[in-house]
Amino acid sequence: MKCRKCGQKAVINMRQHKLALCKEHYLEWIPQQTQRFIEKYRMFTPEDRILVAVSGGKDSLALWDILHRLGYQADGLYIGLGIDGGIGYSAESLRCCQNFAQQHGLKLRVVDLKSEFGHTIPELAQKSARGRGKPCSVCGLSKRNIMNRVAREEGYTVLVTGHNLDDEAAVLFGNTLNWLGGYLRRQSPVLEASHPGLVRKAKPLCRFYEREMAAYALLRGIEYIYDECPHAVGAKTIYYKEVLNRLEAERPGAKLRFYLSFLQAKEEGLFAPPEKETQELTSCVSCGQPTTAGELCSFCRMVEKDYAVSR
Repeated sequence: MKCRKCGQKAVINMRQHKLALCKEHYLEWIPQQTQRFIEKYRMFTPEDRILVAVSGGKDSLALWDILHRLGYQADGLYIGLGIDGGIGYSAESLRCCQNFAQQHGLKLRVVDLKSEFGHTIPELAQKSARGRGKPCSVCGLSKRNIMNRVAREEGYTVLVTGHNLDDEAAVLFGNTLNWLGGYLRRQSPVLEASHPGLVRKAKPLCRFYEREMAAYALLRGIEYIYDECPHAVGAKTIYYKEVLNRLEAERPGAKLRFYLSFLQAKEEGLFAPPEKETQELTSCVSCGQPTTAGELCSFCRMVEKDYAVSR
């Protein structure tokens, strides 16, 4: 198979785009498309201070690499979750992030959950009714709180994550199966800062397939952790991805069409919130983060720790 642009041997064939590219042109194409998506969805500008949430995986490190190549002011944030799983998962993922930052002369901010809040994710899951022994919901709550707090306190104007098309389509599929209107209304390439305590969030990779980002990381020589989180086994999103992969194999581009059609439907007002639906946000008396949970936000209640004292 030959590269569409130069006729040399192609390293990747993207059936959904009917496009095959060689290494050189593929590594040009990915940043070009990323920039196009950033502009299309008005994610941020070169004047913004960007915080990239990095996990040590291919998507987040590839995103950081792309933004750096495009000339954006992008620093990294790694959250140490204390997950081992017999493979030293957190330690290895941190090492990958630190190596990447050092190689490219980039700033990496590290927040260790155990050191700052007294518990790892597995420990919080065991002690929390929210987790019921399963760490995923506890992990999501913790990361959202810490990412927003760090971005807000350190003056970043936008927080970006490495969610790819497979991630977005799987979440959309699950929310649609269960008709979770609130989640459907909030799913978007950009989540605006709807409260003074919230930071704008964006997903620049939302239209790239997972295999495209894996290819980019490989061709750029980015070292990343290959193992999935050991607690992800049996997660519904993995099942949804498998179902969508089978559909994609039969109908190339199905995932992309599913996601883009959803965004188009949102633009046309299909998922507009009812007029009476208003979600009042207050500030947590302990950490100052916006919350709908009362005086204390869900994260502060979960860790049972007074930020005002600890900080």
